[in-house]
Amino acid sequence: MPIVPDAVALITLDQPPVNSLGHALRARIVAQLAAAEADAAVRAIVLVGHDKAFSAGADVSEFGTPLQFQEPILRSVLAAVEACTKPVVAALSGVALGGGLELALACHGRVALPGARVGLPEVTLGLIPGSGGTQRLPRLIDPEAALGLMLAGAPRSARELAESGLFDTVLADDADLHALVDAAARRALALADAGAPWPRSRDRRPDPARLQAVVAAQRAKLNARQRLQPAYGALLDAVAASAGDDFDAGLQHERALFLDLVGSEAAQALRYQFKAEREASRLPAALMATPRPLATVAVIGAGTMGAGIAIAALDAGLTVLLLEQDEAALARGRQRVSDHYRERVGAGKLKAAAAVACEARLQPTTDWPRLAAADLVIEAVFEDLAVKQAVFRQIDAHARPGAVLATNTSYLDVDAIAAATARPQDVLGLHFFSPANVMKLLEVVHGTHTAPDVLATGMAVGQVLKKTPVACGNAFGFIGNRIYNAYRRQCEFMLEDGAWPEDVDSALTAMGFAMGPFAVADLSGLDIAWRMRKAQAATRDPRERYVAILDRLCEQGRLGRKTGSGYYTYTDGKPARSTDATVRGLIEQASAARGITRQALAPATLQRRALLAMANEAALLLAEGVASRPADVDVVLVQGYGFPRWCGGPVFWALRQDRAQVQADLQQMAAEAGHGFRLGDLAALGGT
Repeated sequence: MPIVPDAVALITLDQPPVNSLGHALRARIVAQLAAAEADAAVRAIVLVGHDKAFSAGADVSEFGTPLQFQEPILRSVLAAVEACTKPVVAALSGVALGGGLELALACHGRVALPGARVGLPEVTLGLIPGSGGTQRLPRLIDPEAALGLMLAGAPRSARELAESGLFDTVLADDADLHALVDAAARRALALADAGAPWPRSRDRRPDPARLQAVVAAQRAKLNARQRLQPAYGALLDAVAASAGDDFDAGLQHERALFLDLVGSEAAQALRYQFKAEREASRLPAALMATPRPLATVAVIGAGTMGAGIAIAALDAGLTVLLLEQDEAALARGRQRVSDHYRERVGAGKLKAAAAVACEARLQPTTDWPRLAAADLVIEAVFEDLAVKQAVFRQIDAHARPGAVLATNTSYLDVDAIAAATARPQDVLGLHFFSPANVMKLLEVVHGTHTAPDVLATGMAVGQVLKKTPVACGNAFGFIGNRIYNAYRRQCEFMLEDGAWPEDVDSALTAMGFAMGPFAVADLSGLDIAWRMRKAQAATRDPRERYVAILDRLCEQGRLGRKTGSGYYTYTDGKPARSTDATVRGLIEQASAARGITRQALAPATLQRRALLAMANEAALLLAEGVASRPADVDVVLVQGYGFPRWCGGPVFWALRQDRAQVQADLQQMAAEAGHGFRLGDLAALGGT
């Protein structure tokens, strides 16, 4: 730390790794404030963190425990800062999020490094700021900007907010932590020289009419998924209260709303999902190993998926060798990458220099021997076992010893692909989701022979690419597609039983799914599933309940959006509100062929049957060891398949239901599904 004047007390937030405001740190801040106030030599105070964080906010490990509400709670800390008889200035570096930003807002001044990132992300955990953020921020900056920061949940840099009024000073780009503390000390002494009262956010008042207009406009803009989550409405209500003259009344209203949300199902689910995602990235102890070095990645196949994987690796700072079978295919792939970066720059989401640097690390080639330079080789070709095996024979011939060899497959047997090489111990699956440079989920599939350090490397790759990696065993569909197939199959059963596709889709979107299964099928193309069904036809047990509606649609050329019709018809890319006579006729024929008297199914029934199917399949794959932890299943469904995050996931849902009733419902489902339905043991999901 730099040498600051003796008249300035430096209070350093020191709670590794990100200065979370747990009880110990809260108590330490209050004690050091009191000591500084009692010291006659001290004229001003500076609060500072370290390079990575001023404070990342609340300690989530305290949520739901007595420590969360043990004095001094954060509100008490902020009150002590605000009422301090000596000016307090926050020196912001790294991140100042949630309670960390609320602490800074209570200070009498704020100085920041330009790269410091600030935000109030509580809404992403089903909460609202609970220590004055909704009251102080709209008093310091324009209400629309304040509300936008809280509703988005994503942090913004001090550089972006330099003119907002949030900061007294934002330093130059070349400033460091030493310069930051010096600047904060100078600001604190300037306040002391000016004399009390010190500037306080609570003493300012936004324009009531403008604030209420902004709140009303934002309330009208809430989308359907936001309206399903109580935190969004509560946030707007709390910010509206900041228009009043009585700051303390606004604080009380904010606190009441916050406490109502803490125990809500949505907040519990979001906190669960937050913790589950962090845990999913860690291998179980039995599988831990040291990852192999990773600097250069080869991607084989420059189609949509391969180009997306290449972009993700380039964005992570890796060198990428992009390999295709001929120059024409390679040129198309190279263009996909270039188009992506051009669009990002054009949209203002990436600086031109950064785009140039990313593209400079791309090495397009048709030369197989160049694979010898790669630490990791990712195959991303057509989803056909014979094709992938042929590619892996080539990889085996050219990749260097010790390189990690990965297949990007959605369904295929990783062991069968590895068998095409003389080194199956170096092979694993990396199941990316499309678009690969956007989707956060990465299923890391370990085969029978996959070496521990290869699996560890796969998990490390996910983290390097800023994804959420989830380890899973080698079984058809892995975790996600295995459960999605069970879900989709149950939804098809519901068509035969009496529902129309739009009934199922609307019931699930009403629950919070981004899209229903039949809209998803149309979007991805019905022929993808049709090809797979035909490939499996020879081994399908004729006694199993099989819904042929999709097959009949494909036979009529209705392949989804790309042909203008599938389950739905499309005009200018927009789906009709309901299915047409052709689809309804095919569904009615399917019901009649099975001897089913169609009966309308209520939305709650449709939702429950879909969730039961997912939970049952989750129990099966956990019992088989395909997933290591129940929460991993929920991470996969939320991150990769549009399951509403604020509902936690199918395992979270199942564990909150009456166990006996769920078991009875599953037995009924098994009876209706008939031969071949496998009933899972709910004990595999955990809980009691």
